[in-house]
Amino acid sequence: MSATAPREGEGIVGGQPLPDGWAAPAHRPGADDLASTSFAERAHENLQRPFQRTAIANATDHTVKALQERFEGTDHDALREEARRIRAHAIANLPAYLEQWVDCAEARGITVHFAADEAEARRLVAGICTDAGAARVVKSKSMASEEIALNSALEDAGLDVVETDLGEFVVQAMGDRPSHVIAPILHRTAGEVRELFSAMAGEELPEDPVALTSFAREGLRHAFLTADVGISGGNFLIAETGEVVLVTNEGNGRLTTSLPRVHIALVGIEKLLPRRSDLAVLLPLLTGHGTGQRITTYVSVLGGARGATEPDGPEQMHVVLLDGGRSALLGGEFEEALHCIRCGACQNVCPVYRQVGGHAYGWVYGGPIGAVLTPLFRGQADGGELSHATTLCGACDDICPVKIPLHDLLLGLRRRRVAEDAAPVSERIAFAAWGLAWRHPLLYRATTGAARAGLALAAQNGVVSRRLPGLGRWTATRDLVLGRRR
Repeated sequence: MSATAPREGEGIVGGQPLPDGWAAPAHRPGADDLASTSFAERAHENLQRPFQRTAIANATDHTVKALQERFEGTDHDALREEARRIRAHAIANLPAYLEQWVDCAEARGITVHFAADEAEARRLVAGICTDAGAARVVKSKSMASEEIALNSALEDAGLDVVETDLGEFVVQAMGDRPSHVIAPILHRTAGEVRELFSAMAGEELPEDPVALTSFAREGLRHAFLTADVGISGGNFLIAETGEVVLVTNEGNGRLTTSLPRVHIALVGIEKLLPRRSDLAVLLPLLTGHGTGQRITTYVSVLGGARGATEPDGPEQMHVVLLDGGRSALLGGEFEEALHCIRCGACQNVCPVYRQVGGHAYGWVYGGPIGAVLTPLFRGQADGGELSHATTLCGACDDICPVKIPLHDLLLGLRRRRVAEDAAPVSERIAFAAWGLAWRHPLLYRATTGAARAGLALAAQNGVVSRRLPGLGRWTATRDLVLGRRR
């Protein structure tokens, strides 16, 4: 849709249609780049944006510092260990807790749906919207909806879809996608947002965060008041009560779940916690590791549609439980990946993510958790190479609030990639030859001697500053300094 000014008489309040400029473009381009491009190609493209590299480093450094200050004077490690225990217990007993949650949720009047995969989840959500006679849908921030490319499916069903988280709204209007689990527009400049909103307003807006936010707020409020269905994610499911817990820093979460007459929560099955009291452990860690806050602005506990005597809330509440490859991990080598609470902390400390950003990972999740979840959910053929998009420094292990051993999982995925013959043929041949040669002392000495001689010939004053066969990806951007042999 064109980003134009409202037509005369067409406002953004009072029940009138949204202006043309507020309509989001159908189908985000490049929402899934795994099959069409390689990590190296995507990384190279993102490395050409100097602002992005600086912005990501500044933002993540700030968040990590705030995290450290948040837990000063507390036994942070003990809290993390308790969170690890809670998540491990919940995932190890997931079928039982899932059944308990469904029973309690249905007793509250919540309609529960199961989606085995992305296609079924899209069909279920679109079907609920169609059955409700919906024309407009408002969405709160949801990584699960990004997983299943929900917006495109709803648009194909003829629905007007409006993202209401400010960052998500910006990337939707730009035809872009989020770059970070917590901060969707970490990769965008204030100037780019001003240019977008100015086109939508039909006039130049100042590059002032307050003014730009006010412009977005005005139109989004109208979207809330005219929406038939609100779609949210869910940070946790409480098994003993059948409730959905939603954690947000913007009021859009509560408006999405309470103003429209139908609320749909799309939640991964791994989000279960056994008891409501477990929130006392998990919430401080989620908010502290996500943003450095003591607690987020809004913590909403959703327990069904409004009652007969209640003035607020939806007439119907549906929860779509998404499997999408999760149950296949239960009891296996990579089960601990399901412990993730989507705080984004591992992205903030990853030296690879900080340079290339989230888009380089080709799908929904970036950083170490993306390098683990993408091949597990999408398969080795598309996402397997991401297990090599890491320095294996272990910083992600140290910061994870639930102590997921991401370093070990990445190594496990590398082993699986080899076992499944998913690595490129050239890579397999090279490593097989290297392994064969270095098994024998004579061949080891011969190959290392030849390598030293070749490097010496290519060097000038002890520095190799050109591409070398077999070392091209290293020497393309770095000089190789030769040391003296002791």
